[in-house]
Amino acid sequence: MTKQQQGQLVIIGGAEDKKGECKILRRFFKLAGGRNAHIVVLSTASSDPHAGIQYQRIFNDFGAEQVQVFAIQNREEAASTQFCDSLKDSTGIFFTGGDQLRITGILGGSVLGGELLKSFERGAVIAGTSAGASVMSETMLVGGLDDATPSKEIIRMAPGLGLIKDVIVDQHFAQRGRIGRLLTVVAHNPYILGIGIDEDTAIVIDGTEEFEVIGSGTVTVLDGRQVTHSNVSESSPDQPLALINVKVHILPSEYRFNLYERFVTMPAK
Repeated sequence: MTKQQQGQLVIIGGAEDKKGECKILRRFFKLAGGRNAHIVVLSTASSDPHAGIQYQRIFNDFGAEQVQVFAIQNREEAASTQFCDSLKDSTGIFFTGGDQLRITGILGGSVLGGELLKSFERGAVIAGTSAGASVMSETMLVGGLDDATPSKEIIRMAPGLGLIKDVIVDQHFAQRGRIGRLLTVVAHNPYILGIGIDEDTAIVIDGTEEFEVIGSGTVTVLDGRQVTHSNVSESSPDQPLALINVKVHILPSEYRFNLYERFVTMPAK
């Protein structure tokens, strides 16, 4: 796996706790600087311009120094330089849920999209939930059948933001029965690591070679590097896939996974 830039990522499977302990959101808040945090909430994934307001209230309640919502709704707004200065000063950027193609379609190649990547390179922590999680990878899942038998036509993929390399993230994973479509991703290219994140669960990549699991659910990791056989190239569109020797890890909170060497570290007793 190609080593990623040394940014910090919080990739959330969706439906994270917003009213109780808020463990995931509090971790992002802490990584972004706690009470010194300057947070930008990007609600581009949603067509509702008010989609980021709930997160603004939450981070304000935590005590962040500054929280702004960018409800960027089109490429004309993304091309404007008025948002860039605020993004330059941010310590944390949070993508809401919605449609991941709206994020790439509106921000991709724009002035604001370029500033987002620069913010990551200089050390800002970037978080995303649901669609905001899928968009983190170089190639992202943009659609597919839930509760489906793996077959090569059940998924749709597109270029993502590229903040994490050689990985594809799926969200709402256990709740929507998405293991079939993530296995199909691995069949398409066994070198790609498939990461399925349950609701109210996240992986935290803090600039090291590992991610840590936090939250109430689990993270499913599908490693296909040792696959010995697949029929993906010769199968018909509706024919079930054969995929032999896939390695599967199910990781609850506090477990860690090395993205480069691909091994699990269990919590200290």
